[in-house]
Amino acid sequence: MIPIRFDAIVSLKPGADFVLTGDVLEWRDSKQTKPTESEIDAELSRLITEYNNKKYKRDRSAEYPYVVDQLDDIYHNGIDAWKATIKAIKDKYPKS
Repeated sequence: MIPIRFDAIVSLKPGADFVLTGDVLEWRDSKQTKPTESEIDAELSRLITEYNNKKYKRDRSAEYPYVVDQLDDIYHNGIDAWKATIKAIKDKYPKS
């Protein structure tokens, strides 16, 4: 899923105690300092960029056959046929 503000806060302050209602952040953690809005915005931007840069992975995984089907393919058609199937998907969705 596309990262949201909640994800940015968790990334910045793992394990922190807070409540996010809409855009209102209620900080309940006494051990960690509350992140600033600019810190949250910057982290959210970083997470979204990271998410977008990994689109090829999401596209590939949607097209890869189930592992059981891949094993069946190897059994019936051999490793080279299986490699060809996987390579076609990797070629269709190259790393950016």
